[in-house]
Amino acid sequence: MNVMKKILLIVFAGLLFFQANAQEKWSLQKCIDYALANNIVIKQYQINTEYRENLLDQSKNNRLPDLSANISQGFSFGRSLTIDNTYDNYTSSNTGLSASTSVLLWRGGTLNNTIKQRDFELKSSLENLQKAKDDITLNIASGYLEILFSKELLKVAEAQVEQTQKQIERTRSLIEAGKVAEGALLEIQSQKAREELDVVNRQNNLQIAYLNLAQLLELDDYSSFDIEIPEMPVLKAQATLATSENVYQKAVEMRPEIKSAEYQLKSYESQLKVAEGGIFPTLSASASFYDQYLNTSQAEVPGFVDQITDNHRESVGLNLNIPIFSRLENRTNISNAKLQLKNQELELESTKKDLRRQIEQAYTNAVAALKRYNANTTAVNSMKESFRYIEEKFNVGRVNSVEYNDAKTKLAIAESDLIQAKFDFIFRSKILDFYNGIPIVL
Repeated sequence: MNVMKKILLIVFAGLLFFQANAQEKWSLQKCIDYALANNIVIKQYQINTEYRENLLDQSKNNRLPDLSANISQGFSFGRSLTIDNTYDNYTSSNTGLSASTSVLLWRGGTLNNTIKQRDFELKSSLENLQKAKDDITLNIASGYLEILFSKELLKVAEAQVEQTQKQIERTRSLIEAGKVAEGALLEIQSQKAREELDVVNRQNNLQIAYLNLAQLLELDDYSSFDIEIPEMPVLKAQATLATSENVYQKAVEMRPEIKSAEYQLKSYESQLKVAEGGIFPTLSASASFYDQYLNTSQAEVPGFVDQITDNHRESVGLNLNIPIFSRLENRTNISNAKLQLKNQELELESTKKDLRRQIEQAYTNAVAALKRYNANTTAVNSMKESFRYIEEKFNVGRVNSVEYNDAKTKLAIAESDLIQAKFDFIFRSKILDFYNGIPIVL
């Protein structure tokens, strides 16, 4: 009995687990988090950032002294010069041990300026990574809202079919009562067929919207993919929108594309200093030691330890390298660095203008979407009242089916336009919020 209870509990727990997984739905935040963690473009930007980190680390390590060691072994056969300054046939071997180190003391500030250059390049890369994340976030939000929009349109289409079915039943009653002709029923049934086709089309649009979002998320299996239906914000007729100028002034200080261009400009300024440092002398210090062991068949030689001790020598020194003529390479490097700096200044200005243009466009679209929403709200309210009046007259046989279907179609179009304007305004306003530093949430 106890065993049977355990089996039933395990089966029940498994069913609950399967059901929970099967019903799991994705929120907007979960979609965004998943995309940021798995998107290929984001991963490429992350790799580039790690590459820039390595370059920065290496530029810092270049200030350290280098160290190298050398071991050599040579053999000599045949006639060679002897200790007595005569030639004889004998065999000898020569073993050499050495080590050396050097450190760059000064090179016109190129080491420090190269570190600054790499640091600014890394910061620019980090901002580019953030910009890529922002773009993915906007694309995910757009895809998410597209699904919600498609769901709303599908609800409207299904409600139309349901309403038409009820009207078919009323029409049959009116025909039996002799208040309308049988042709009215055929007209309404034809209308229902058209509406059912509209439902199929909107179901297909919804599936395409799901497919688009799943592909943005790069899901391998999206057969059971579904999203949460959040509580959408209530739109007011006089919604407040931040002015485009206020949004721009804040965005130009915080947007990653602007920061990236600014860091890149500073990088080119450091690069110019590096190029200018090439005309200065280079001062370095060095140290080394050398040991040698010689073994020959010509005569007795001291032992290994004695030779290593006797032949040991050390050296230290300073080296000053003064560039006199480098085939005009330094002048060319400086000129090219100045050109790159000027080009980046133009790039920064262009980036700011692009940002202003995007914000102006987003603001204009948001204002237009709000106006469409307000106009469509008025239109839907008017259409509802008109349709209610037509429906009452149709139910008593005072209006034919053609007029009834025409009023019903106009109401459906107005409701669809209202839904489209609503979601369009929500998305446009979210874009403005995003430029204003406000995270996208639903």
